[in-house]
Amino acid sequence: MATIGLDIAKNVFQVHGIDAKEKMIVRKQLRRSQVIAFFKALPPCLIGMEACATAHYWARELTKLGHEVRLMPAKDVKAYVKRNKNDAADAEAICEAVRRPTMRFVRIKSPEQQGQLMQHPTRGVLIRQRTQIINALRAHLAEFGIVAAQGKAGVNELRVSVADERDTRLPIDARASVIVLAAQFEALECVIGAIEKRIKMQHRPNEASLRVETIPGIGIIGIIGATAIVATVADPTIFRSGRDFVAWDWCRATIRPGASRSSDRSPSRAPSINDSLDGFGN
Repeated sequence: MATIGLDIAKNVFQVHGIDAKEKMIVRKQLRRSQVIAFFKALPPCLIGMEACATAHYWARELTKLGHEVRLMPAKDVKAYVKRNKNDAADAEAICEAVRRPTMRFVRIKSPEQQGQLMQHPTRGVLIRQRTQIINALRAHLAEFGIVAAQGKAGVNELRVSVADERDTRLPIDARASVIVLAAQFEALECVIGAIEKRIKMQHRPNEASLRVETIPGIGIIGIIGATAIVATVADPTIFRSGRDFVAWDWCRATIRPGASRSSDRSPSRAPSINDSLDGFGN
C-alpha cells in the first residue's frame, strides 16, 4: 500500500488505497472502532485527509503509527471528485489529490494549539447567548414601560430595576421571570471575563501574538484578534507574503465577511495588514 485516501466521519469511515503503480488495492468502509487497528496493521504509507472536523486528531493518531499524514482544504479536493458525491468517491478523490505536487497542505495542529483556538468559538457562543439574554430582558421589561438606552449602562439600569423590589411597575410573576434572566446575564459575564483573562495571559508571553496585535484594526481578543489569528495559523510560513495571507479564505471571511475578490476588501485596512504580516513567523 503506497497511498490511502481516508474520508472521515462520525461513525463510518471510507478508505481508498492504491499501490506504487496506482492500482487500487482496497476500497472499504471502517467503523470508528476499527480505524486504528486497520492502519496499525499496515506498513507506513502516505495518508490523505480533508482538513475538516476531527481531522487533526486522526492525523496525530495515525502519525503515531508511523504513517505520513497530509491534510488538505476540502475545497481543493473537490475538483478531483469524478462522479456523484458519496463517501467512496470522496475517498478516491482524496487519494488522488494528496499526490499532486501543487496541492496545498494544512499543518497538523497539536492538542495545545487546538485547545487555545477552542477558547475563541466558546467565547463567541457565550457572547451570543448574552446578547439573547439582553434582548429578552429588554423586550420583557418594555411590556411594562421600563426601557433604557442602548449599551452597557442601559443594561445595568435595567438590572437595577429588576432587583428593586420597591419598583411597583413589575408584577410579582414578571419579576420572578426577569430575575432569572438577570442572573443568567451575570453568570455569562463572569464566564466570559474568565475566558478573556485566560486569553490575555496566553497573549503576553507570545511573541507572534504581540506582533500581530500591532496591526491596525487587530486587537487581542475577537474574531480577528491577534490570539485567534496566531492559534488558527499554525504555520505562517506557508504564506508567501502578507498579501497572500489576506487572500486566504478564513482571513477574507473574518476581516470582511462576504468579500470574495481583492476589489471587495477594504482598501484602507488591507495595505496595513499586508505590510505588517510580511515575514510573519520568520
